[in-house]
Amino acid sequence: MNFKKTLLAAAAVVALPVMAQAQPVSGPYIAGGIGANWLQDTTLNGSVENAAGTKIENEFEVGYVGVLSLGWGFGNGLRTEIEGNYRSNEVSDTKVGGRSIQGTASGSGTAVSYGVMANILYDFDLGSSLGGIVPYIGGGVGYIWHDYQDVGGTFSDGRRAVYNGDTGAFGYQAILGAALPITSVPGLAVTAEYRFMGTLGHDINGTVNVTGAAGGQGQQRLNSDVDNFNHSLLIGLRYAFNAAPVVAAAAAVPVAAARTYLVFFDWSKADLTDRARQIIGEAAAARSSTGVTRIEVNGFTDRSGPASYNMGLSQRRANAVAAELVRRGVPRNEIVTRGFGEENNLVPTADGVREPQNRRVEIILK
Repeated sequence: MNFKKTLLAAAAVVALPVMAQAQPVSGPYIAGGIGANWLQDTTLNGSVENAAGTKIENEFEVGYVGVLSLGWGFGNGLRTEIEGNYRSNEVSDTKVGGRSIQGTASGSGTAVSYGVMANILYDFDLGSSLGGIVPYIGGGVGYIWHDYQDVGGTFSDGRRAVYNGDTGAFGYQAILGAALPITSVPGLAVTAEYRFMGTLGHDINGTVNVTGAAGGQGQQRLNSDVDNFNHSLLIGLRYAFNAAPVVAAAAAVPVAAARTYLVFFDWSKADLTDRARQIIGEAAAARSSTGVTRIEVNGFTDRSGPASYNMGLSQRRANAVAAELVRRGVPRNEIVTRGFGEENNLVPTADGVREPQNRRVEIILK
């Protein structure tokens, strides 16, 4: 039989801002995918042989695969997950001595694999260099059941050998994939993957029914060593439950009708950029023109790094902005500086996430 599974995928993707970067997965997520599976040809070692002692070989059509995973991201590119999987391939041909079996059928039946894997994956943060696409690699181990369902064929003399049975074995896999975030739905990403999945081999225990004029009638026990090596291509979706919106990174921008100004900083830095000095200059000019007598300068950090370090870093950022205001003519006694550390995030994130919009100082004119 021919492969009859058609894969349909449609996604409306909103263009990513030029400076926007995908957020690393942080916290719980769910992922799933479907696709095509290639099961390598197998030889039934230890099974019934023909008179010349030649082994029976099975070839398989392209089949299908489905996976569903529950995982946890650590905010630094590393992820772990538990995966359930299912693969199915129909027999395309059964051969003895390199020749297809003749008679009423050249081969029939289905080989099915299903099981559970524990995976470790790593996402490579390349910024916007690939248009927001995040490559990743991974591997996993687990337990896989392999099931032969009416696998066999009919010999030229009318004898028919049919194999039924299933058994479990240790499984392992390698994963190579890429994710494209959907910016209109924070946390959602389209994924594409290649997976190699193999097992240590399966002893298929069942029965062989032999009928025909030459062979008489009877039933014989089967105990065959069967290989199980799979190559899979999948497309799917992944959703991270606590992802923050993907926003464009900005050096510094004024907000709230020239009464509040935001100055942004590089990660773990308290140095002022040229754009930051320009914003501070605008705040100083506004203070002179409006008669402001009190300026609050509040420093903040993102949630990466220790909380105690971030508290000190937020105060250093506030002090750097205050010093620039003084340099531009604002009396020091009108300025109140405070550091809030990881508190009051502009963009809510999980602990450990580097969020550019949270690395800021707020200048509030009162």
